[in-house]
This record gives sequence, C-alpha cells and structure tokens, in this order.
Amino acid sequence: MDLLIVIVLCLIGILLILAEIFLIPGVTISIVAGIAASIGGVYYAFTHLGATAGIITLLIMLTVIIASCVYLVKSKTLDSIGLKTDINSTVAGDDELKIAVGDEGIAVSRLNPIGKVQVNGIVIEGKSANDFIDERSEIVVTAVSRNQLIVKLKH
Repeated sequence: MDLLIVIVLCLIGILLILAEIFLIPGVTISIVAGIAASIGGVYYAFTHLGATAGIITLLIMLTVIIASCVYLVKSKTLDSIGLKTDINSTVAGDDELKIAVGDEGIAVSRLNPIGKVQVNGIVIEGKSANDFIDERSEIVVTAVSRNQLIVKLKH
C-alpha cells in the first residue's frame, strides 16, 4: 500500500508540473501542487520505505520530468496548441502600396503628428513630416514605406 501511495503522489506531481510548464502560463496553483505532491511522494518513500527507496524514487522522478520535458519540446506534440507568433503582414496592405511620393490628398483627421489621411481614395494612417496638420487640409506624400506614410502640408 505504501508503494501505491508513493506512485500516485509522484504521478500527480509529475503531471501537474508538466501541465504547468507546457499548458498553463505563469506561476499558478498547479506548479505549487505539483511540487508539493512530488516532495510528498519522495518524503513518503523515505519515511515509509527506507532511504534506498527514497533515493530511487527521487532519481526516477527527476528522470521522468526531464525526459518528458525533452520529449515534449523536441516532438511536434505541442505545436497544435502552442502560440504562433509569426507575423506575415505589414502595416501597408495592397491598397497602400498604390500610393507614391508626390501623390496629393487630404487629412481626414488632425495629424498630431500621426492621424488619418486620404490619398488616391484610400484612407490610411499618415505621419506629418514636420508640423501638425489640421483636419481637411491638403497634403502631399513625401515618403512611402512598408509601415509608414509620411506627408506634409501642401503649400
């Protein structure tokens, strides 16, 4: 019966620790409970089964946790639930790429220094090159990049 208690406590501890590492973000109650169950299982093995059984239990626990972490990291098991952080887009979409330097438009909102502008019938975010630009002022595009449209007041 003592061996069954040690096995159950250690399995609960391992599962909670692995769940914390791979599934639950941050430090939550599961890591505390997992560590407590693991320590409890090892402690129970030391006190009820002897020092040799306690050391064997400790070594098995550490081996299983490390091997599980290595396996789960190297395998593609977690890819289906993991966060994907690849960004494949830019601020400028297909419409914005039709705007060229020298195109004229109007300020839809006040550029202070960033606001909305309309150029070639397209409303996008623009940045004033030097001054604040009031709403409905005529503007000229001075630079176009993948993430920014720079405009200045038309004189």
